[in-house]
Amino acid sequence: MSQEKIAMVGTPCEIMAASKIQQYTNSPIYFKIGLFCMENFSYLYFTKLLESIDLTMDEIEKFRIEKGYAFFNLKNGEQIKISLSKAKTVVRKNCNICVELTSETSDVSVGSIGSENGWSTVIIRTKKGEKIINDAIKQKYLKAKELTPSQLKLLERIASNKAKSNHEIIEERESKARPVLYQRDKTDENIMEEIFESNFDDLRANVINVGSCVLCGACEYVCPEELILIKNTKPRKKRKPCPPDCHTCFAVCPRTFVPVKLRNDLSKKIGNYRKILSVKSLRHNKGQDGVVVTTILDYLISNNKVTETLIVDKKDDLAWKPVAKLTKDIDEIVKASGTKYSVCPVFKPLKQLKKDVI
Repeated sequence: MSQEKIAMVGTPCEIMAASKIQQYTNSPIYFKIGLFCMENFSYLYFTKLLESIDLTMDEIEKFRIEKGYAFFNLKNGEQIKISLSKAKTVVRKNCNICVELTSETSDVSVGSIGSENGWSTVIIRTKKGEKIINDAIKQKYLKAKELTPSQLKLLERIASNKAKSNHEIIEERESKARPVLYQRDKTDENIMEEIFESNFDDLRANVINVGSCVLCGACEYVCPEELILIKNTKPRKKRKPCPPDCHTCFAVCPRTFVPVKLRNDLSKKIGNYRKILSVKSLRHNKGQDGVVVTTILDYLISNNKVTETLIVDKKDDLAWKPVAKLTKDIDEIVKASGTKYSVCPVFKPLKQLKKDVI
């Protein structure tokens, strides 16, 4: 087993990829913090949308989405908002087939929905997640209170609405022979049969070419021959045949067949969980809502629970362009806090740590 123990932060699709990486490979990923996510935006088209309102990414200090609007806090102190319906015109198309709001295969899920301003909702899903949150509370990293029934009802309603709306899109796509493999109801035995008959060509045909790729970079990370490349576009493969016995890229993609224990149960609006709390940081004040993600990562690093964290920061030379990083520096974790609302190949930094995979 790898000596590295990595804590990662990701959206539902990225967390699903991480869970499949754990399932099918010898993974260094130890702790998964999942984010609540309705959708992400194309960086290129969002930039063009801002241009239409005479705004650039460089002018934005912070932005967030809530209450039907996208709010932009500018570096000059002004705030500008646009309707969410207008912002949704540049949503990445693969987001329309996601039925998860709350990162159901994470150890803990974190988001603002349900909690009051300045607090975050934390869904504790695993025994490991429960111990870490409890210890962080005991050590005064976090404070917590119960989520009220009305707050929980709001969270469940929004999660259910996303699942219902996007499942209708999935059914429409399937009717037009545009496959959505990850929603197929298959046994684990049948899934393994499919995996051992598939390689990057099948991934390209059934995921990438039909607009289902989430650009997480899982395929690039696990490729033992380093044939798969992701830069600023969708995954592509070098002009060299895949080894005949390698199927790992197809196995770990979050938009290919999902094992039974990881599969979304649409009857459970926010998935399986052990406890739900409303949580606020006692250590940090720079970040999103209750600054909970930053504080959990601080706790994990400071108490040697993990060796490094896999986070998403912004590029220094391109405003709000996300870039994944491995770090154990608390200051760098704090600097990277806050939602980016766009995507990048989050697993790319793990290539330097890659060990044996199946």
